Parts: sequence; structure tokens; C-alpha cells
Amino acid sequence: MKSFFEGIASLFVDFLFKPFDALRELELTNWWSANFMNWIFILICAGAMVYWIKQLNIFKANNEDEQDTTAHSFLK
Repeated sequence: MKSFFEGIASLFVDFLFKPFDALRELELTNWWSANFMNWIFILICAGAMVYWIKQLNIFKANNEDEQDTTAHSFLK
């Protein structure tokens, strides 16, 4: 049973975490390139927020949004 858990530890430490070790070493030389995935996620979230706000404005312009606080039965 001990060898089973050592095999799992070896899988993660020796193989699956290698990209994270490379990013950790890259951070010492260039912080911006080490965090490129964070920048991609930030851009995706910013684009989604812009799209969401545009859709809210479209519904507001067409008077299709429900501003009543009793719109749901559990709020009555």
C-alpha cells in the first residue's frame, strides 16, 4: 500500500508539476511572462463583463428588465 501512495506522489512531483516548476523558475527572470495565463484570464473576464453590461443595456432600452422586488415569490 505504501508503494501505491509513493507512486501517486511520484506522478505528481516528477511529471504533473513540472510546468509549475518551470513557471517558478521563469518568475525569477521575468514576472510578466511567468503570469501570462493570469493575463489571459483577466482579458477573458473583462470581455465577458463588457458583453454582460451591453446585454443589460439592451434589455433596459427595450424595457424588458424586471425591476420589481417582488418578481420572485420568495421575496414577497
